[in-house]
Amino acid sequence: MAILDTNTYEWFVKAFHPKSGLDLNFYKQNQMERRINSFMSSRGYKNYPDFIKALDQDKDLYDAFFKHLTINVTQFFRDTNQWKTLREEILPKLLEKKVPLKIWSAGCSSGQEPYSMAITLMEYFPQARFTILATDIDVNVLEQAKKGIYKEADFASTAPEIIPKYFTPVDGGYQIKEQVKRAVTFQKQNLLTDRFDSGFDLLACRNVVIYFTEDAKDMLYRKFSDSLNPGGILFTGSTEHLFGMSHLGFKLVSSFFYQKQL
Repeated sequence: MAILDTNTYEWFVKAFHPKSGLDLNFYKQNQMERRINSFMSSRGYKNYPDFIKALDQDKDLYDAFFKHLTINVTQFFRDTNQWKTLREEILPKLLEKKVPLKIWSAGCSSGQEPYSMAITLMEYFPQARFTILATDIDVNVLEQAKKGIYKEADFASTAPEIIPKYFTPVDGGYQIKEQVKRAVTFQKQNLLTDRFDSGFDLLACRNVVIYFTEDAKDMLYRKFSDSLNPGGILFTGSTEHLFGMSHLGFKLVSSFFYQKQL
């Protein structure tokens, strides 16, 4: 019976947690189990114990698996209509009330989102003062973000005139210019277990909570509310809606933009 138990999803969740700090109990089991099993199958592993052992012994395999689990897919100015709303409606109102702005990109992946924030402020609000904190659980994508080198595909949603102004051509793509890089501070953070800073005016967490359980989402949005100043804005992804917003302390001000009630 004990041997059979090692091939259960619950066994894998318990064995993987101390190695990674990632508690898969916060994620929807069906989706995560499929992702784990598909990755294992693609690499030729047939049971959880062998796979866990391989993760211990092969750093490249571990890094690839962790990236697969945490779903680091993004691009600059992803969902262009939402960035237009941010530029034309949200930021002007925030800047009327408070300068400098304190901004957080939570689950920032390889940096496209926080750099898009910085570019938006530099391009359209050149007198604005602001700080941007960008956090992610994956140290490898954070290192990539700090280097700031991106491929052509990362710019599918970017206005052509933006690229030469804020990026330098390099082999294989483009590198973010230093003035943009200096505007963003990157840190490792586990959104589900770590404590958060507070006093933010704008908090972007987009396409991060898709696989979280409803209880985990509720806990996270409560923590986000605590981290925002009254009147601060939570910017969510195009598949993420806050139902029952009032008990979380938010009200909808535009599609995918939620204001912490005053």
